[in-house]
Amino acid sequence: MKTKYYLESADVKAIMTASEAEAHKNNWAVSIAIVDDGGHLLNFLRLDGAAPFSAHMAPAKANTAALGRKETKIYEDVINNGRFSFITAPDVNGLLEGGVPILKDGQVIGAVGVSGVKSTEDVQIAKAGIEAFYRLHP
Repeated sequence: MKTKYYLESADVKAIMTASEAEAHKNNWAVSIAIVDDGGHLLNFLRLDGAAPFSAHMAPAKANTAALGRKETKIYEDVINNGRFSFITAPDVNGLLEGGVPILKDGQVIGAVGVSGVKSTEDVQIAKAGIEAFYRLHP
Protein backbone atom coordinates (compact mmCIF):
# COMPACT_ATOMS: atom_id res chain seq x y z
CA MET A 1 0.00 0.00 0.00
CA LYS A 2 1.26 3.47 -0.86
CA THR A 3 1.35 6.50 1.37
CA LYS A 4 -0.51 9.53 0.05
CA TYR A 5 0.68 12.98 1.02
CA TYR A 6 -1.70 15.91 1.24
CA LEU A 7 -1.58 19.61 1.99
CA GLU A 8 -2.43 20.53 5.56
CA SER A 9 -3.88 23.91 6.55
CA ALA A 10 -0.47 25.07 7.86
CA ASP A 11 1.06 24.24 4.47
CA VAL A 12 -1.62 26.16 2.63
CA LYS A 13 -1.17 29.18 4.91
CA ALA A 14 2.60 29.15 4.37
CA ILE A 15 2.20 28.89 0.60
CA MET A 16 -0.32 31.73 0.49
CA THR A 17 1.73 33.96 2.81
CA ALA A 18 4.88 33.53 0.70
CA SER A 19 2.99 33.99 -2.58
CA GLU A 20 1.30 37.14 -1.30
CA ALA A 21 4.63 38.49 -0.03
CA GLU A 22 6.22 37.96 -3.46
CA ALA A 23 3.36 39.80 -5.13
CA HIS A 24 3.52 42.69 -2.66
CA LYS A 25 7.32 42.90 -2.94
CA ASN A 26 6.91 43.53 -6.67
CA ASN A 27 3.75 45.66 -6.44
CA TRP A 28 1.80 43.11 -8.49
CA ALA A 29 -2.00 43.05 -8.17
CA VAL A 30 -2.91 39.39 -8.68
CA SER A 31 -5.26 36.63 -7.64
CA ILE A 32 -3.74 33.53 -6.03
CA ALA A 33 -5.41 30.13 -5.73
CA ILE A 34 -4.23 26.97 -4.01
CA VAL A 35 -5.87 23.62 -4.72
CA ASP A 36 -5.44 20.02 -3.59
CA ASP A 37 -4.42 17.15 -5.86
CA GLY A 38 -7.99 16.84 -7.16
CA GLY A 39 -8.15 20.51 -8.10
CA HIS A 40 -10.43 21.47 -5.19
CA LEU A 41 -9.95 25.01 -3.92
CA LEU A 42 -8.20 25.22 -0.54
CA ASN A 43 -7.41 28.95 -0.43
CA PHE A 44 -7.94 31.99 -2.60
CA LEU A 45 -6.87 35.63 -2.39
CA ARG A 46 -7.54 38.52 -4.75
CA LEU A 47 -5.18 41.35 -3.93
CA ASP A 48 -6.30 44.97 -4.04
CA GLY A 49 -6.34 46.21 -7.60
CA ALA A 50 -6.36 42.77 -9.22
CA ALA A 51 -8.58 42.55 -12.28
CA PRO A 52 -11.89 40.74 -11.70
CA PHE A 53 -11.03 38.29 -14.49
CA SER A 54 -7.96 37.15 -12.54
CA ALA A 55 -10.33 35.76 -9.90
CA HIS A 56 -11.54 33.26 -12.51
CA MET A 57 -8.17 32.48 -14.06
CA ALA A 58 -6.10 31.78 -10.93
CA PRO A 59 -8.29 28.88 -9.71
CA ALA A 60 -8.57 27.54 -13.28
CA LYS A 61 -4.79 27.53 -13.68
CA ALA A 62 -4.33 25.82 -10.30
CA ASN A 63 -6.98 23.23 -11.15
CA THR A 64 -5.39 22.45 -14.52
CA ALA A 65 -1.90 22.14 -12.99
CA ALA A 66 -3.17 19.76 -10.31
CA LEU A 67 -5.25 17.55 -12.58
CA GLY A 68 -2.72 17.59 -15.43
CA ARG A 69 0.17 17.00 -13.04
CA LYS A 70 2.34 19.58 -14.84
CA GLU A 71 2.82 23.30 -15.25
CA THR A 72 0.12 24.93 -17.34
CA LYS A 73 2.74 26.52 -19.61
CA ILE A 74 3.03 23.12 -21.27
CA TYR A 75 -0.60 23.30 -22.39
CA GLU A 76 -0.23 26.88 -23.57
CA ASP A 77 2.80 25.82 -25.63
CA VAL A 78 0.88 22.88 -27.13
CA ILE A 79 -1.85 25.24 -28.32
CA ASN A 80 0.60 27.91 -29.51
CA ASN A 81 2.44 25.25 -31.52
CA GLY A 82 -0.69 24.53 -33.51
CA ARG A 83 -2.64 21.86 -31.65
CA PHE A 84 -5.70 24.08 -31.41
CA SER A 85 -8.03 21.14 -30.78
CA PHE A 86 -6.59 20.94 -27.25
CA ILE A 87 -8.73 23.99 -26.43
CA THR A 88 -11.74 21.65 -26.50
CA ALA A 89 -10.41 19.37 -23.74
CA PRO A 90 -13.31 18.81 -21.33
CA ASP A 91 -13.29 20.59 -17.97
CA VAL A 92 -9.93 22.23 -18.59
CA ASN A 93 -10.03 26.02 -18.44
CA GLY A 94 -6.64 27.19 -17.21
CA LEU A 95 -4.55 26.63 -20.32
CA LEU A 96 -2.31 29.66 -19.78
CA GLU A 97 1.04 29.83 -18.01
CA GLY A 98 0.72 30.50 -14.28
CA GLY A 99 -0.35 27.17 -12.79
CA VAL A 100 2.36 25.19 -10.98
CA PRO A 101 1.95 21.78 -9.31
CA ILE A 102 3.21 21.11 -5.79
CA LEU A 103 5.17 17.85 -5.50
CA LYS A 104 6.17 15.77 -2.51
CA ASP A 105 8.39 12.76 -3.20
CA GLY A 106 7.34 12.78 -6.85
CA GLN A 107 3.61 12.93 -6.10
CA VAL A 108 1.46 15.91 -7.05
CA ILE A 109 -0.31 16.96 -3.87
CA GLY A 110 -1.79 20.23 -5.10
CA ALA A 111 -1.06 23.30 -7.17
CA VAL A 112 -0.85 27.08 -7.09
CA GLY A 113 -2.41 29.24 -9.77
CA VAL A 114 -1.73 32.96 -10.16
CA SER A 115 -3.21 35.47 -12.57
CA GLY A 116 -2.93 39.20 -13.03
CA VAL A 117 0.53 40.07 -14.35
CA LYS A 118 2.81 38.69 -17.08
CA SER A 119 2.65 34.92 -17.16
CA THR A 120 6.29 34.55 -16.12
CA GLU A 121 5.57 36.81 -13.13
CA ASP A 122 2.50 34.73 -12.26
CA VAL A 123 4.81 31.70 -12.15
CA GLN A 124 7.36 33.59 -10.05
CA ILE A 125 4.68 34.25 -7.43
CA ALA A 126 3.44 30.64 -7.48
CA LYS A 127 6.95 29.23 -7.14
CA ALA A 128 7.74 31.58 -4.25
CA GLY A 129 4.79 30.07 -2.40
CA ILE A 130 5.77 26.53 -3.26
CA GLU A 131 9.32 27.18 -2.03
CA ALA A 132 7.84 28.01 1.38
CA PHE A 133 6.24 24.55 1.40
CA TYR A 134 9.56 22.93 0.54
CA ARG A 135 11.26 24.80 3.39
CA LEU A 136 8.69 23.19 5.74
CA HIS A 137 9.10 19.76 4.15
CA PRO A 138 12.66 19.36 2.83
